[in-house]
Amino acid sequence: MSTLRFKALETLPFKDFRKDNSVEIPAKLSELFCKNVFSEETMREYLTKEAFGSIMDAIKKGTKIQRHIADQVAVAMKDWAMSKGVTHYTHWFQPLTGTTAEKHDSFFTPIEGGRAIERFSGNMLIQQEPDASSFPNGGIRNTFEARGYTAWDPTSPAFIMGTTLCIPSIFISYTGETLDYKAPLLRALNAVDEAATNVMQYFDKNVTKVTPTLGWEQEYFLVDSALYQSRPDLVLTGKTLLGHSPAKGQQLDDHYFGSIPTRVMNFMKELEIECMKLGIPATTRHNEVAPNQFELAPMFEEVNVAVDHNSLLMDIMARVAHKHHFHILFHEKPFAGVNGSGKHNNWSLATDTGENLLSPGKNPKKNLQFLTFFVNTIKAVHEYADLLRASIASASNDHRLGANEAPPAIISVFIGTQLFSVLEELEKVTNGKLSPEEKTELKLNVVGKIPEILLDNTDRNRTSPFAFTGNKFEIRAVGSSANCAESMTVMNTIAAKQLNDFKKEVDALIETGLKKDEAIFNVLREYIKQCKNIMFEGDGYSDDWAKEAKKRGLNNLKTTPEALKQEMDKKFLDLYEEMGIFNHREVEARNEIKLEKYSTVIDIESRVLGDIARNHIIPSALNYQNRLIENVKGLKEIFGDKEFKSLAKEQMSLITSISENVSKIKLGVEELLKARETAKGISDSQKQAESYCNKVKPLFDPIREASDALEMMVDDELWPMTKYREMLFTK
Repeated sequence: MSTLRFKALETLPFKDFRKDNSVEIPAKLSELFCKNVFSEETMREYLTKEAFGSIMDAIKKGTKIQRHIADQVAVAMKDWAMSKGVTHYTHWFQPLTGTTAEKHDSFFTPIEGGRAIERFSGNMLIQQEPDASSFPNGGIRNTFEARGYTAWDPTSPAFIMGTTLCIPSIFISYTGETLDYKAPLLRALNAVDEAATNVMQYFDKNVTKVTPTLGWEQEYFLVDSALYQSRPDLVLTGKTLLGHSPAKGQQLDDHYFGSIPTRVMNFMKELEIECMKLGIPATTRHNEVAPNQFELAPMFEEVNVAVDHNSLLMDIMARVAHKHHFHILFHEKPFAGVNGSGKHNNWSLATDTGENLLSPGKNPKKNLQFLTFFVNTIKAVHEYADLLRASIASASNDHRLGANEAPPAIISVFIGTQLFSVLEELEKVTNGKLSPEEKTELKLNVVGKIPEILLDNTDRNRTSPFAFTGNKFEIRAVGSSANCAESMTVMNTIAAKQLNDFKKEVDALIETGLKKDEAIFNVLREYIKQCKNIMFEGDGYSDDWAKEAKKRGLNNLKTTPEALKQEMDKKFLDLYEEMGIFNHREVEARNEIKLEKYSTVIDIESRVLGDIARNHIIPSALNYQNRLIENVKGLKEIFGDKEFKSLAKEQMSLITSISENVSKIKLGVEELLKARETAKGISDSQKQAESYCNKVKPLFDPIREASDALEMMVDDELWPMTKYREMLFTK
């Protein structure tokens, strides 16, 4: 492996550090937008009026598409795709592996007489049968039940990648349970649409549909491919498991929003071209805080399409990076000592009349509407904070949460001091019927002033996992490598449940004789009282907040096993079942999958760390130690005992230190092996994950410390390992 590392580095011309791979951008990116997407405009061109209307009804109203319509759509898709050189099609889906999946089938079909045609029917469009045996299922099916089904999702547009027509699809087991991220997300979106539309009847009866929107922000690292190949830990685990920090990291804050390096700019240009072709509305690019860390962000889209676009983007980024001799890192914390990467999810609700329900209006009525959805969102997070925490739990995100660039594991809500004052005023509302004076005070001096407050006083709180930022809530704790669907499924489910409960409570008060506005104010007042413990305006990184959160009864679930244990609470199981998102069996299966993945990731990291420390660090250290010993022997032969002891003092100290650290590594690796085998032998997934977390992970540190100490001494022998970060972080 050491030889391979040096060979990889030989491909890197350090003198000019890779030649620029220039990219020419067309005059207008807008001319490329949706070029490779079966978009609404393309459908108008290729579909019959009947088929187009049916597709649009499916997208906007959720109606089913008849089989004869599916045949028409399939023919149109095939004709459009073949006009662009496409030869195959695939149902593109998102299994619980965390990546995307596809099985390509050809349009080519032999017929009689030694002839062939290209064929694509409604049956092929609607459903495929990929082998489900090797995808995570959490015990949902037996090994011999290999069949799984992918089914077309018409609400997300088909697109072309290379010579393949990709059809966004859901993935279910032979017995009907969901095996992907998309199916439960679609259910959650339907639930919140129905719940929010019902509540909107208090304010605007013209609203017939509410669409959740998502704007994600994707952070990532770029590493030269040769440098990447020189690090076995980076290749096998996505992060550096050992290695001392570079002299210059992010201390000077000179990378954030700085001038984008030429090589990276060329990568970004080509990436944006590909994004435009696939309908991904990428609009923002910049340097992030850590050296060689960057960010891309698109415009807001409907949640389902936004989730598909993020998964697609991550695939495109890896392909484009390869062309520019980069490797892209989505790991939440690939390097110790510098910021990690997140994927902030900005969530809101939009009506079919063009309103953002988390944006205040120009009059008290619209602001009461805003407050209704604003306070209900906070109440939803208050009631289901631990479920939201579980949705962003992973072995890689555990490294990031609570560090200086990410919110803590304590779920709290930041709304800004001015909005907090508004809620305090609402809390004072009289129980029951309002007096004329109270109505005037509320409408003019409290509710009426919200637009002015938001204009000047809303800001991001980087330490808050759930922050209001003017017209949306930002879920900052989502990890860079995560599928957005996980947190979005939870967010929309809990919002739907809360809005349903709110509607019932308001209707009950109206039946007692209260007017609509009075009933709404009364319910919101109670919610504000109940939710105050989760609202926090201060520094989420501080030790004082951890103590204060404990007093407030908020959980601090620092590790993935802790977080996932909460997911199995009966309250959450019943919530999913009530809202029609998952049955109990599906939740249990997904929980099992996530726990197994956590244990497997830690197991792989432990194996790689043990291998590098024992088979790379130690031999290099011993080689260096032998050179020192020869040096000491030579000094002893040349000089007398008195001079020798003085001249060889440093070498003797290094020889001793090397032996001590080699012993520490050997002992640490042996203990790690024993702990890992013990953990692997535990059959219960929750207990196994806890064992990896509490017994295996802590054993990494002694090995790392001893290895880092040796690296500081054995620089030349381990050059690809130790100098790697210096080269990475130096322009």
